[in-house]
Amino acid sequence: MNDAFEPPRIVPLAPRLDAAGEQRVGELLNAVRSIAGKRLQECLGHLFEHVDDALFDLAEKAENNATQTHYFDGMREVRKGRPAVERNFLATVNRELGALTGRSTPASATSASAMVELSLVADTELEESLAITSMSSKHESRLARDLFAINQRLAVICGGRKIDDASNPIAPAALSQAFRQALKELGADMRVKLLIYKLFDRYVLSTLEELYAEANAELARAGVLPQLRPVAPRGAGATHGAPQTAAYAGAAAAADETVDPAAAELLQTLHSLFVARRGSGTAAVARAPDTSGPPPSANELLGALSVMQTQLAAGGMAAPSMVSGVGNFDREAVTQLKELLLGQLGALRGARPSHVASVDEDTIDLVGMLFEFILDDPTLPPEMQAMLARLQIPYLKAAILDRKLFAHRQHPARRLLDALAEQAKGWSQESDRDGRLHDKIKAIVDQLLHEFDDDLGIFERLLLDLQQFADTNRRRSELAEQRVAESTRGREKLEQARRRAAREIVDRIGNRPLPPLAHEVLARAWANHLVLVLLRQGEESGEFRDALRFVDDFIASTQPVPDAASQRQLRQLLPGIERSLRQGLTNVAFQPQDIERLLAQLRDWYGQQLGEPPRSTAPGAAAKAATVAAIPESIQPLVVQHAEPDEPLEESVPVTTDSPEWQQIEALRPGAWLEFQLPDEPMVRAKLSWISPMSGRYLFVNRRGLKVADYSPQELTVLLTSGHAQTLATSALFDRAMSAIVSRLRQPGTPGSDDA
Repeated sequence: MNDAFEPPRIVPLAPRLDAAGEQRVGELLNAVRSIAGKRLQECLGHLFEHVDDALFDLAEKAENNATQTHYFDGMREVRKGRPAVERNFLATVNRELGALTGRSTPASATSASAMVELSLVADTELEESLAITSMSSKHESRLARDLFAINQRLAVICGGRKIDDASNPIAPAALSQAFRQALKELGADMRVKLLIYKLFDRYVLSTLEELYAEANAELARAGVLPQLRPVAPRGAGATHGAPQTAAYAGAAAAADETVDPAAAELLQTLHSLFVARRGSGTAAVARAPDTSGPPPSANELLGALSVMQTQLAAGGMAAPSMVSGVGNFDREAVTQLKELLLGQLGALRGARPSHVASVDEDTIDLVGMLFEFILDDPTLPPEMQAMLARLQIPYLKAAILDRKLFAHRQHPARRLLDALAEQAKGWSQESDRDGRLHDKIKAIVDQLLHEFDDDLGIFERLLLDLQQFADTNRRRSELAEQRVAESTRGREKLEQARRRAAREIVDRIGNRPLPPLAHEVLARAWANHLVLVLLRQGEESGEFRDALRFVDDFIASTQPVPDAASQRQLRQLLPGIERSLRQGLTNVAFQPQDIERLLAQLRDWYGQQLGEPPRSTAPGAAAKAATVAAIPESIQPLVVQHAEPDEPLEESVPVTTDSPEWQQIEALRPGAWLEFQLPDEPMVRAKLSWISPMSGRYLFVNRRGLKVADYSPQELTVLLTSGHAQTLATSALFDRAMSAIVSRLRQPGTPGSDDA
C-alpha cells in the first residue's frame, strides 16, 4: 500500500513525496490537525474572554431596561453554552481535516452552500448568512497567498485531489460555517450572535495567517512542495486588452481575489436589468447596422477617455453630468456621456463606432448613474456635488481597468469616493472659513484628473493622504468638542443645582407666610449657598443636610411667638441660626460688613418679635429691617426664577411620542449629521456631539468642533416636523448609490440605458 501512494501528475508544482503511504499521510494530516487545534482553541479562548465585556458594555449603554435585560440574558447564555460551542467547533474542524483523504469535498464545504440557500427562508437566517459570507470572503481575499500554498500542499498529501478555499476545512469559509453550526448550541438571539460573529472575525479569522504559516512551514519541512512559491494564481477577471503596467498588475492582483458575494449578486442584478432594457428596445445607443467595424476595445476606450480627461482637467469641457446650474444634473447624462465617448472614439479611429460591447456599455451606464446620484444627493452640499462630479471620467477609466471596482467594498477607488463624500457632508463656508477642507478635496480631484492614467495605486495613495488630513482635523475638532461639552455640562449642573435649591426652599416654606426680610435671606443669600454646596459636596453630603436643616430652623424662627414657651424656644434657636448664617454668607463671598449689617437687621427683627427694645438708634429701623435686606445686588434671587422648575415647555407644534419624527430623534446617536434651515438664517450643517444625561438636550457642533446649537428632543421634533431640519444619511455614498440605481432601473421608463 505504501508504494501505491504517489501524488498524481495533475498537481504541476508538486514533487513526489519522499515517504508516500497511508501512515505518512496520516502523520502529515495529524500534524496539521494538531497545529489547527492548538491555534483555534487559543483563539476561541480569546474570543469568549471578550464576549462578556462586549455584552456588558452594550448593556450599560442600553436605551431601556428591556434591552439591558436582553444583553444580560445573552451573557448568561454564552457562559452556559461556551463549553459546548468550543467542543463542537473544534471537533468539526478536526473531523473534516481527518476526512480529507476519504472524499474530494469535506461535508462543511457542501453544507456551506446549502446553508446559504436555506438562509433565504428567514430574515434572521439571511442576516446570519450575510455576516458569515462577508467576513469569510474578506479574509479569503486577505490570505489568498497563504491559502493557495496550504491548498496545494493538502492536495499533494491527499492523493492529488483538488483542494481549494471552498473545500479546505481550515479556510475562512469552512471555519465560519463550522462556528455557525457550533453556535446552534446557544439559546441567544440574533443580536447577540452577530456580536459573537464580530468577535470571531476579530480574534479567530484575523489571526489565521499564524496558523497557515505554521502549517505551511511544517509541511514544507516534511518535504511537501518545499520550493512552492507563495503566489496565488490570477483569476479570470482581467479586462480585455487592458494595459498591464506593473502598478496595475499589482492592484489588479489584489482586486481579482474573492469578491463580496452580496456585491456580486447586486452586480448580477444590475447586469440583468441593463440587458432587459437593451432587449426591450430602449438601449442607450441605437443598434444601427454596423458599418464602422467591431466595437472598440478596452484600449481604445481608455485612450478616448484619457483625451476627454485631459480636456476636462484643462477646463476645455464640463463634467458630462453637469449642466448650467450647480446641483442640477441632466436626466439624459448617461446618454450624453456615451455620445461624447463615441464621438471621441470616432475622432481617434477615423470612423465613429455605432456601439460599444455590452460589458462596456453596462460599465458606462453604471458609472454615469453613480455620478447622477452624486449630483442629486441631498447629503452633499451643492459646491461639493459639483466638485465630485468632475471625477466621472477618471472613475469610468478605473472601472474599465478593474471590473471589480463595483464588487469590492474595500476597493481603494470606492473607499476614496466614500471618504471624499463623508468629508464633504459636513462642509459649509462658515465652518471652513480658511478653506482647508475645500482646498484638500479640490487638490485630490485635480490630482486624479491630471495624473491618473492606468496606475490604480493612485487611489490608495490619495486615500491615505485624505485619511491623514481627516485624522489631523478630527483630533483638533475633538478637543474643541470636549471643551464645548464640558462647558455645557457645567452650565447644566449649575442650572440643575439652582432648580434643586429653589425647590427645596419652596417645598419647606409651603403655605406659611414669611416676612420680606426672611424671604430675601432664603431666596437670595441662602439659595446661592445651597447651590455651591450641591456643586462642591453633593446632595448626599453632611454639609447639604446641615444647609437644609438651617432652612427648617430659620423658617420656624420666623413664626409668631405668642407665649413664653415659644419665646424661650426662639432664643435657643437664635445662636445656631446666626452661626450657620454667618458661615453660609461667607461661603457665597459676602463682604464682612455686609454680613454684619444683615445680622444686625435680623437681631432687630427678632428683638421686635420678642418684645425687646430696638438696638438701632435710627427711628423706624426695626420696621425697615422687616422689608429691606442688606444683601448686595450681585446676589441674584433664585427661588423666584425657579419656583416652577418642572413646568412643561410650550411648543408651537404639538409633539407626540409616537410620531415618526420623535422616533427619528430617539434613534439619533452622536456622530449623526443634520441640516438646519431656520427662517431668515443661512443653512447650517451640524454634527450631534453629545446628549446630556441630565437634561436630555442635544448638543450640535460644526466640523471644527464649535458649538452650533443645542435643542431639547421636543424642539428637535418640531424642527423636523416643520421641515426646518433634516437628518443626513449615515451610510456610505457608494452603497446608497448602488441601491438607488437598482431601484431606479426597476421603474418603468427609467433612463438607465435609454434612447439616444
